[in-house]
Amino acid sequence: MGDYKVVTVGTDGSSSAKKAVVRAAEVAADSGARLMIICAYETRDPAGHRDQAEAERALGDEAYKIIGASPAEETLRAARDDAMRAGAHDVDTVAVHGDPTEAIVEKSELYRADLVVVGNKGLASFAGRFLGSVPQAVSRRSRTDVLIVHTV
Repeated sequence: MGDYKVVTVGTDGSSSAKKAVVRAAEVAADSGARLMIICAYETRDPAGHRDQAEAERALGDEAYKIIGASPAEETLRAARDDAMRAGAHDVDTVAVHGDPTEAIVEKSELYRADLVVVGNKGLASFAGRFLGSVPQAVSRRSRTDVLIVHTV
């Protein structure tokens, strides 16, 4: 893999993201690197609450976007526990309000990550091909190595 000092990984709490967190933790453990787990979240817009609830219902299992800081913090606690079980020792977490791609890229640059890890969820879907996906956008925008983990 390489001699990494800081590894970042994004999570949204999905089973796909959990696989990416575990792989990032394994890489960090093998390199003796610090692992930074990032979770982006959005707040509910009272005016658009009904539309958002309808969209979440329609998407079903695909509605894994984190809404609100409290669920993001819970997601990060679970991801940290998964990372520690996978062997990572130096694990930090950060919840970021906003777009997942922006959060992962910006925090990876801020923490001077040597490696960014993302799952491949969305790469092969119609929406991912048509609209783009988080892994695709991160791999395009990152200034460092990106590991796209096969998670789905």
